[in-house]
Amino acid sequence: MKFPTYDISKYTVRQLVMLPLVLLVISFLFLGFNTLTTGMPVSPGIDFAGGVAVTIPPMEESQADIEAYFFGYPLKSIGEGMNGGYYVVFEIMPDEDFLTLTELIDARYPGAKVDQIGETFGKTLQSQALLALLFSFIGMAIIVFLVFKTVVPSIAVVLAALSNIIITASLMNVVGLTLSLGTTAALLMLIGYSVDSDILLTTRVLKRKGKFSEKIQGAFRTGFTMTSTTISAVALMLIVSWIGQIDIIRDISAVLLIGLFVDLMNTWMLNVGILTWYVGGDKR
Repeated sequence: MKFPTYDISKYTVRQLVMLPLVLLVISFLFLGFNTLTTGMPVSPGIDFAGGVAVTIPPMEESQADIEAYFFGYPLKSIGEGMNGGYYVVFEIMPDEDFLTLTELIDARYPGAKVDQIGETFGKTLQSQALLALLFSFIGMAIIVFLVFKTVVPSIAVVLAALSNIIITASLMNVVGLTLSLGTTAALLMLIGYSVDSDILLTTRVLKRKGKFSEKIQGAFRTGFTMTSTTISAVALMLIVSWIGQIDIIRDISAVLLIGLFVDLMNTWMLNVGILTWYVGGDKR
């Protein structure tokens, strides 16, 4: 199998950066609209929004039967649980409604597990998760500027990392992935992975001798191999968790998989485009 090549001379700077920047702007607008309408850029899961989660053991009932049984309660979603059971989520409700709900659950599903997350606690987790993302990004930006000590390449790395998070978060809304403790951890991992791939590229271009196109090609071979290997591993983890119905691992894998493909675009189009403009291609 022939390894894919990347001939930078075929593309102008505008062609390289246009698609990533357009997607970044659209994603910013989409997340901004979502924030104005719902209060959060990404739809929050029960971890952040609060509510009641019920794990129903395996039994011969359909989702329609469960919906009918809990009619009158703020049922949010019904998902598949372990070994053919169900994972039922309710929105926040008054304490008296919660008490009657638990009585209904105990009467029909004696082996069910009930977890309640209060609205105040959910908002506290929400703010802590957003702060973790913000401080991680700021810390990453500071380290990048200290490493390269030049403005344009550092901005390129930071912009690529920011674009990864923004576009991935926007796509989470599109595919129906909620913001939870697990998916927040996945976004934090993407910050680190994005910086790793972009620093590899930038270091090869700025600190190695040779023609610009040859340095890009060498960085591409290493970076593409690294990212494609990771994508394969994460895709396998997604399949296994989907079959095993391990929701938190499935959601983390899905976010990572989306983010890795977005990282390929931002590293080898956006970051390469900015570096091409900065260095001047093979004229340097």
